[in-house]
Amino acid sequence: MSDRDPQPVERQLPTDEARDLLALVRDIARREIAPQAAQEEDEGRFPREIFTLLSESGLLGLPYAAEHGGGDQPYEVYLQVLEELAAARLTVGLGVSVHTLASYALATYGAKQQQVEHLPAMLGGGLLGAYCLSEPSSGSDAASLRTRAARDGDTWVIDGTKAWITHGGIADFYTVMARTGEDGPRGITAFLVPGDAPGLSGAAPEKKMGMKGSPTAQVHFDGVRVPDERRIGEEGQGFAIALAALDSGRLGIAACAIGLAQAALDEAVGYATQRRQFGRPIADFQGLRFMLADMATQIEAGRALYLAAARLRDTGRPFAKQAAMAKLHCTDTAMKVTTDAVQILGGYGYTADFPAERYMREAKVLQIVEGTNQIQRMVIARHVAGPEGR
Repeated sequence: MSDRDPQPVERQLPTDEARDLLALVRDIARREIAPQAAQEEDEGRFPREIFTLLSESGLLGLPYAAEHGGGDQPYEVYLQVLEELAAARLTVGLGVSVHTLASYALATYGAKQQQVEHLPAMLGGGLLGAYCLSEPSSGSDAASLRTRAARDGDTWVIDGTKAWITHGGIADFYTVMARTGEDGPRGITAFLVPGDAPGLSGAAPEKKMGMKGSPTAQVHFDGVRVPDERRIGEEGQGFAIALAALDSGRLGIAACAIGLAQAALDEAVGYATQRRQFGRPIADFQGLRFMLADMATQIEAGRALYLAAARLRDTGRPFAKQAAMAKLHCTDTAMKVTTDAVQILGGYGYTADFPAERYMREAKVLQIVEGTNQIQRMVIARHVAGPEGR
């Protein structure tokens, strides 16, 4: 790893409070997250104590209302916090994004009493959430999910299996989409399920090429009983809630991708300015200088794109198209930039002695999660050219 300190990202933040918040996040990232990241990822260790620290620091509920334990921050600020966390360790940045996604349904569609009862613990009480939509046979075609919730008096009984669940098996609460009615999107309802509910269990974590410290697992529901008070929104509204959550969640993935790409660029610049060949730093050679310039430009473009989408969201304007564009561009950028970082480091880039190879392995998953980039292109095309088969 280079011993050259990277230049901090120049950020346009709306308030002094936001600037202080980003300074706090950078300090936590530098002191508590980054030093252990490589070893803990190699060991496959999930840093639960870091999430406890983030919760105690008020960083697990930033975009939600202060009356329920949130931070009352605009998405423009929250996403830049995610970027800083992801630059230090993607497992942490993505984990905060997923927790925020899991809290969205209750924070946005929950009844007032539900919010009063559950949100303070979810947003600032040390709990960690997971979001359960995908299944073994329904990924991109999420509306075909088979997990079923059957009504039994004032309770619901959930049976089925969810797949590819970040924090699966270790989460304190799960936002679960289950079928309560007819086939298709209108027969799906959302539920808030406690992590210790009888009949709920997590499978062994998937063995992944990257993000080994972040557990991804199937979650099994075997007769899990959930009182009707934990149903979120109306019966049959679950799929609409899920899609609305994903619009915001895609911005979280975009910000994490830019954070990861920024970390890779910083590593590449640090290496290229110190590594000498033919009597001078390799950063003096035009071929590498142009690579670094392209990497920096792609990152700045991605940052501008996700922030533009966030500002639309913050002002209550439609942002689904821009969220898909941001997720597509930023995650493709992360893949390209991390690949180029490995190339700039040469043989060293292919070794675990430097973080570039880890960044490259981690970047790949960002093109897949919360809607593959092929799905993002479909979403964008519908906004541009109208629905298919008209």
